[in-house]
Amino acid sequence: MIAVVDYGAGNLRSIQKALERQGLEARLVDSPRALDGAEAVVVPGDGAFGPAMDRLRSAGFADRIRAFIDSGRPFLGICLGMQLLFEASEEDGAHRGLGVLPGRIVRLAGAVKVPHMGWNALRLLRPSPLLDGCVTGEYVYFIHSYHAAPADPALVAATAEYGGQVAAVVGRGNIWATQFHPEKSGAAGMRIVANFARWAVGAGASGR
Repeated sequence: MIAVVDYGAGNLRSIQKALERQGLEARLVDSPRALDGAEAVVVPGDGAFGPAMDRLRSAGFADRIRAFIDSGRPFLGICLGMQLLFEASEEDGAHRGLGVLPGRIVRLAGAVKVPHMGWNALRLLRPSPLLDGCVTGEYVYFIHSYHAAPADPALVAATAEYGGQVAAVVGRGNIWATQFHPEKSGAAGMRIVANFARWAVGAGASGR
């Protein structure tokens, strides 16, 4: 079972349906204990960093997510779910994140429209289990006003250009995340969802 964490953020059912189209059992879970029995976890979402972290902590998800990641099982963060992995965010003040990845969340720079809502091309930098079969120049869909500034550049597997280089795919080991929404990114996005599904199945996730 793949647990899609329901912590009151949006865009949960779209990734659930995308995973189900890959033949996987994907459940929206609002209980932290559900993560204990999951073969893989997805944290999607949109919205503001501070309130989202408050919800994760108050619901008991923050520590369970860290424990799940420490277990070595596959983890996918999407959009806000990617940003929450980092140590801190400057969105609407200073907020602590999950601290799983080193770095901060900062506002988009340059003379660009914010929020960024639209399609941008990926530039692949290094291998990732999410990016098998993907190539530089494929377009994916973003909607965000802030982005990750990882303390370790080696975490970045792909970037996009929007007022400068934006980390589009980050990760290491069993933790991977996208700033864009793969479930809304057409053929390229469905390839990424399929890659995650194969990775999760390889780790023991079950079909429907």
